[in-house]
Amino acid sequence: MKKNFIFIMMILLPMVVSAEGVEINGIYYNLISKLKTAEVINNPDGYSGSITVPETISYQETTYLVTRISSDAFSRCKKLTSVTIPNSVTSIENHTFYDCKNLTSVTIPNSVTSIGQYVFYFCSSLTSITIPNSVTSIGESAFSGCSSLTSVTIPNSVTDIKMGAFSGCSSLTSITIPNSVTSIGYEVFEGCSNLTSVTIPNSVTSIEFGTFRYCSSLTSITIPNSVTVIRDVAFEGCSNLTSITIPNSVTSIGESAFSGCSSLTSVTIPNSVTDIKMDAFSSCSSLTSVTIPNSVTVIKRRAFSGCSNLTSITIPNSVTSIGDFAFSECPNLIDVTCYAEKVPSTESNTFENSYIEYATLHVPLSAINEYNTTEPWKNFKIIEAIEGGEAPVTQKCEKPTINYQNGKLTFCSETEGAEFISEITDADIKKYYDEEVQLSVTYNISVYAIKTGFENSETATATLCWIDKEPTKEGIVDRIVNVPSQAIMISNEGGLLTINGAGDGTQIEIYNLDGIQAGASESQNGSARVYTNLQPGNIAIVKIGKKSVKVVIR
Repeated sequence: MKKNFIFIMMILLPMVVSAEGVEINGIYYNLISKLKTAEVINNPDGYSGSITVPETISYQETTYLVTRISSDAFSRCKKLTSVTIPNSVTSIENHTFYDCKNLTSVTIPNSVTSIGQYVFYFCSSLTSITIPNSVTSIGESAFSGCSSLTSVTIPNSVTDIKMGAFSGCSSLTSITIPNSVTSIGYEVFEGCSNLTSVTIPNSVTSIEFGTFRYCSSLTSITIPNSVTVIRDVAFEGCSNLTSITIPNSVTSIGESAFSGCSSLTSVTIPNSVTDIKMDAFSSCSSLTSVTIPNSVTVIKRRAFSGCSNLTSITIPNSVTSIGDFAFSECPNLIDVTCYAEKVPSTESNTFENSYIEYATLHVPLSAINEYNTTEPWKNFKIIEAIEGGEAPVTQKCEKPTINYQNGKLTFCSETEGAEFISEITDADIKKYYDEEVQLSVTYNISVYAIKTGFENSETATATLCWIDKEPTKEGIVDRIVNVPSQAIMISNEGGLLTINGAGDGTQIEIYNLDGIQAGASESQNGSARVYTNLQPGNIAIVKIGKKSVKVVIR
């Protein structure tokens, strides 16, 4: 065993020249003799001034390629002012420039694909940085505490911005997040107190925990329809935020999401949200009125507490529970309308210090006696019936139609001004392990319509595929047969299937998975309708001429 150990050590010894590295022109390196590569390491006395790392170095008549700058290589170098990194380096490791307080500029080459954790953490003199198009990931707290950083360009190559990447960049005024970014980590822009505008692309699906927390100069922000979740404290302390539109795609608003947004005068809560979480809008002292949509069933603890200028609230019939202190410390509240025909489960302190003994409560006529005998509702000065006794009905967007023509999909809804959220998946996008792959060129399409103040529509679905037409003599050129293709759109409502695009006289046959025919028809005027006994969830095999396509019955 001892001999084996000595043998291994003899192999490893030539690879590293020295455990402490070698110094060449003021820069310290570890040399990997076997690979003829070098990495920059920390200077025991610290680096200072301006440093240009060379692409290659020579040591004892051997040339080494500099491929790496080690973790902590320049960290805490208080006198370091600028660094140029060579094209041979592919990543900037964790903590590389950590706490270099006098560093003003760094040149990052196009060879770098990732910026690690805490790379420029507390580089408080760094004023600008250009991230090259080669970078795909910005690490956790990479630029956190860069308090002099006024501008940064995030290239389209970046897909992932990790937690706290730009937190505490108090001089940063604006930033554009490219469409390539699909994930923005927790607290990415927390404490960017001079940030006035942000562009969030449609590729982002969630605004994470504390993303814009304490961005006190942010006045407005557009949340794209791709976002489905606004997590806890996402906009907490954005004290200059005056208005925000939450799209119908959002289903969840987290705890304290807008807490302390003291300039927020209006907010539209979409019909897709089912509960308003704890402290969601607490201390929004400029908010004057709130209408809660019919989709909400629960209003959590302190949801609107401290909204000192709130004068009116509309609570829909869908609400069954209101948490303690939900509307406390709202001293200007004079008018509450609650459409719930059954008194919501409510704590006695729900309206604490909101002086409801001077306010008016409007409730359904059928429940007026119950409100008059239930805490804290009975404490309102006036309790009167809503005219007509019924809550207004929220309109629902009309279900869209899907059309294909000249290489373009179009969506249409009878609801004027509606927008569309669509998803298109290719049946061929999957891993293959065979030598031969048969492509189906089939797309599954789903779309629903949204509009502020309206409920989301039902989802429309369709399948788009192509079939080959019969070639004609005119299609033969230099012995090559040109076979034209024809687009086919298949949609269904229950067991009724509609096939558009097939030529007149084309035979359409529907089978179940057991091969039993479930219906048949012939295309006329480019369309065929086939009635079947197939149930939702069943798979239909649609045979159009020689083409067969699988369709899920909706």
